[in-house]
Amino acid sequence: MNKAIYALGRLKTGAMNKTEQAYAINLERLRQEGYIAWYKFEGVKLRLADNTFYSPDFAVMTAEGRIQMHEVKGARAIFQDDAKVKVKVAADAYPFQFLVVYPIAKNKGGGWEIDEY
Repeated sequence: MNKAIYALGRLKTGAMNKTEQAYAINLERLRQEGYIAWYKFEGVKLRLADNTFYSPDFAVMTAEGRIQMHEVKGARAIFQDDAKVKVKVAADAYPFQFLVVYPIAKNKGGGWEIDEY
């Protein structure tokens, strides 16, 4: 039987899960190499509608000054429909580039797979 695996609740605000921690290490490397100028975990809260907000995992400023919002997911199966809708609505409402990032397994070369919205 194929059952989806879901997290058993959210961590405390401001606390990163292991995938987010690994991605933060990647962002720090990119900052040190000059590809990005700045990043902040849970640094932005976007209003989508009355009483509806979206907080991307990372706000990122590229070296060229572009602002991006990065949402980190452990696997594609975990990116549920309600989260997809929030990312798509935010992408339509705000002038930022929205990226959803998934880790690539180490046995498949490692790194990150990115979808742009």
